[in-house]
Amino acid sequence: MVRTARRRAGLTQRELSRRSGIPQPTISRIEHGVVSPTFDTLRPLIEAAGMEVQLAERAGVGVDRSQLRERLSMSPAERFAAAVGGARNIAALVRHARAHA
Repeated sequence: MVRTARRRAGLTQRELSRRSGIPQPTISRIEHGVVSPTFDTLRPLIEAAGMEVQLAERAGVGVDRSQLRERLSMSPAERFAAAVGGARNIAALVRHARAHA
């Protein structure tokens, strides 16, 4: 990611170092995968290359897993019966929506 940002900005490692305040040997080690940068190191490198770091939620984080645990505690037959009941409920909702459309 650092190498891509640096190259897109048309910068050498030395120039990126000067702009970011991160030593050039550190940049080289990051770009070669020798070390994994901390956020506090990554951010100034990316910003010095004219890009920005944005945080985004990852899929599955913050998900209420209680229903998953509940389903997994059921036997296969119980899960099947629950799925059939759910399918019947959905079919009833579709019929109701079509009747009132």
